[in-house]
Amino acid sequence: MRKLAFFAPFAATIAFAGIAAAEPATVNVTIGHELQRDAENLGAREVQEQVDRLTWVLQSRLADSAELEGARIDLVLTDLKPNRPTMEQLVKRPGLDPLRSRSIGGAAVEGTVVLADGSTRPVRYDWFSPSLADVQGSTTWTDADRAYERLARNLANGRYTVR
Repeated sequence: MRKLAFFAPFAATIAFAGIAAAEPATVNVTIGHELQRDAENLGAREVQEQVDRLTWVLQSRLADSAELEGARIDLVLTDLKPNRPTMEQLVKRPGLDPLRSRSIGGAAVEGTVVLADGSTRPVRYDWFSPSLADVQGSTTWTDADRAYERLARNLANGRYTVR
């Protein structure tokens, strides 16, 4: 009985903390019409993986954002450029080198944020490497990942439209 009496205050504290926990923002990402057409060239599986990656980055980076507590974030991935050839591109164009072929990469996103109070904010963000000299990534989607991280940082700081 003593053990139960000892743990009761801790259990009450944990239960209360669970009730008072904030609801993180809900993130929904879809593919834009033009990017759906490009998906044939880039590879549908890789484009879907980028949608999943963007969703994960936003959910994880915005989980502690007090301003976006209970918000609904609906985004459309409108443009996506890899730094290195995708598998689909390598299959279609055998002359591409998976290691030495590189290009300007990045991503563009549009959508809305519906805050917990019901107000709606438009979201518009894109980031692409300015030149080949600035491409430092060693993976296919380095610059797209950089764009996702920067978008998450901007949303957490209340900046919804940055171009």
